[in-house]
Amino acid sequence: MVTFQLERTAPLPIDEAWRRLTEWPRHADVVPLTRITVVTDPPTREGTRFVARTGIGPLSLADPMEVTAWHPPHDGEPGLCRLVKHGRVVLGWAELEVHPGPGGRTRVVWREELRLRGLPHLFDPLLDRTARAMFGRALNRLLRKA
Repeated sequence: MVTFQLERTAPLPIDEAWRRLTEWPRHADVVPLTRITVVTDPPTREGTRFVARTGIGPLSLADPMEVTAWHPPHDGEPGLCRLVKHGRVVLGWAELEVHPGPGGRTRVVWREELRLRGLPHLFDPLLDRTARAMFGRALNRLLRKA
């Protein structure tokens, strides 16, 4: 199990940063070999469920998630979305936060606890480095891509 936090400051209004982070199908545009299927009806709210499937054919991995907290930014207040992972292999949670920053910019915080069932703790340092790189690249692309 690893827990990590990524922070970025984006030259975006807070509502736009929130939209880019929480339109779930957009994540497939920035993570190679990934498809996102939203299982529940829009709009996103507590209870929304979706599945990120990464890989090709039988070598793909399903990462089903559920939104357990949904607090969009409002009237200058920060926004928070919490996801819980319910997969057979991928477990844990993620929190996405947006905060007003200086000059109309937005500070984004992505916090995650990630567990891969059956992976010995010996591999936690490798999982940590890999997750930070992969999620950091995805976060950068989500914030850059309109």
